[in-house]
Order: sequence, then structure tokens, then C-alpha cells
Amino acid sequence: MKRKRWLSAAAVRKLEGSIMIAPWVTGFLVFIAFPLCYSLYMSFNNVKITASAIEYSPVGLKYYREILLADGGLLYNDLFPFLRQSVIMIPVIVVFSLLVAILLNQRFRGRALFRAVFFLPVIFSTGQIISEFITQGEGVLSFVEQFQLADYAAEYLPAAWAAPVVKVLSSFVLVLWYSGVQILIFLAGRQTISKSVYEAARIDGADPWETFWKITLPGLSPFIMLNSIYSVVDLFTFPSNPIIAKVNTSNYGLSSALAWIYLLIVMLFLGLIFYVFARLNRSTRPI
Repeated sequence: MKRKRWLSAAAVRKLEGSIMIAPWVTGFLVFIAFPLCYSLYMSFNNVKITASAIEYSPVGLKYYREILLADGGLLYNDLFPFLRQSVIMIPVIVVFSLLVAILLNQRFRGRALFRAVFFLPVIFSTGQIISEFITQGEGVLSFVEQFQLADYAAEYLPAAWAAPVVKVLSSFVLVLWYSGVQILIFLAGRQTISKSVYEAARIDGADPWETFWKITLPGLSPFIMLNSIYSVVDLFTFPSNPIIAKVNTSNYGLSSALAWIYLLIVMLFLGLIFYVFARLNRSTRPI
């Protein structure tokens, strides 16, 4: 007689997930929760640090009104060009990572070496190194300068989009160089698709192009969403981010308010990604 299980398979999976995420939750509560709430409190106060204590003077929504309504230079002058640049860079990073992961998943000699080559920059590159490369103009592709593509972008694109396109072209190599984590995630996702599915497709006469669109891409859709989320978070905390540079210690209350507004903008981007993928999954779900 079989012994009755205490937990169902679904409950076991939920328990395993909870155990896996428990270290992160613990770290968040211990190290991040208090500074996060404290910065929110400071955003409603004028903070003055003296030799003996920290003085707080309540100002209500003053800093939020100043950032959103009074002084556009604190947020909008840098935010809108950066958002346009992000709209261009995020698809480039995700598509490049997907294509490279598919190539690195093929069987060929030296595959492990090429996988390491694409991931090594993630290990060795710090924010300061990336910023220095961008400052020195090391990320520009040779044919961009050779064919003066930046001039063509400025001539044929609207002024609002020309500058972000030129900015992306000026750091294109570094953007692709910074895609190691996304490539690794796509490689792991590719392993979740059973080989028997591809064998069945070949037996049915499907060519590689049809196999990619009907099997590989739908199978990797959860990982495309994951990489999109990771790319948004990574890009919005990139060393060259102009908004983060304005969060400093010159005015704790104003900087805290700016940081919280910026956090809400990042959450809005992430919410948009969740919404788009939810709609796509709903439209492709069999009736």
C-alpha cells in the first residue's frame, strides 16, 4: 500500500521556490528595507547634518513639486533623451543576445572558449571601466565613422531621435560587449527545449527558419521577458546614466525625492514589459 503524500506536487514546487527566494528576501529585509524607507522619509524633509545630530524639517511635497513641475533641468532635460536611447538599446541587446546564444548552442570546436569570451567582460568590467571606455570613444564601430552614419542620422531623423541614435552608435560595441548575462540566460533557456521536438519537426519537413519561428522563439519567450527585465534594470543603473549622477549628497531630501521618482519610472517600464508579454501570451494561447 502506497504511503499518502503530505504535500501535493504543486505545493512542493511552491515550497521549493520559497526556499530558493528566502535568502534574497532575508537580505532585502536586513540590508535594504530600512534604507529604502528612510530615503522615503527624507524625501519629505529638509535634512541638515550637523556635528551633533541630523536635523529634519518637514517640507511635505515640496521636493516632488520642484522636480516634476518647477525645475525641468532636474529630471526632464536628461530623462527624455535617455528614455529614447533606452527604447533603442534594449531591443538591440535582447536580439543580439538571442542570436549569439543560438549560435553558441550549435556544436562546433571551441564552443566553450567562445562562450567564455562573450561572458568574460561581465566579470572583468566594472562601472568605472565602462565609463572610461565610453568617455574615450572606444565603443564606436569603425564603419560608423568611415561612412559617417552619425551625420546621416542627424540629417534624416527627427531631432528628438537623432541624438539618442548617435549616442547608441557611439557606444555600440560596449553595449554588445555588456550582453554576457543575457546570452547566458538564453543558453540556459535553449536547453529547456527538448531535442525530440526538433527531431519531430525535421521529420515533418520543417526547415531551420520554420523551426526557429515555430519552436525556438515560442519556447524562449519566458526568457525573452526575463532578459528584457534584466536589460531594463541594468540599463537604468548604467554608469553613464544621467539621472543617477544627480542623486548625490548635496541635498539629501531633494536627492531622495529624485531617486523615488526615478524608481517609479523604472517600475513603469517593467510594468509595460509585463503587460506586453501578458498580451502576447494570451494571444498565442490555444483556444
